[in-house]
Amino acid sequence: MTQDKVKRTTVHIKGRSYTIVGNEKSEHIRLIAGLVDDKMKEIHEKNKSLDTTQLAVLTALNTMNDYMKLQEDYEILQKLIDEKED
Repeated sequence: MTQDKVKRTTVHIKGRSYTIVGNEKSEHIRLIAGLVDDKMKEIHEKNKSLDTTQLAVLTALNTMNDYMKLQEDYEILQKLIDEKED
């Protein structure tokens, strides 16, 4: 971690408390935790038989899939910008 002061932020996801330690602002950590909680609720609504571990894995898979799609879109846009600049 950098020399910034390490912060502890308590968040609530799926009814459980987690203390996150890091350099990010507490507001940012709470925003991310809220998004994770929302995604878990969304997936749980579609399949109520999932236990917490299964729900967490599916949430991680969905989130990584979204990230990879955004990364691909970014690379396409970057190529278009590079081509336009040439």
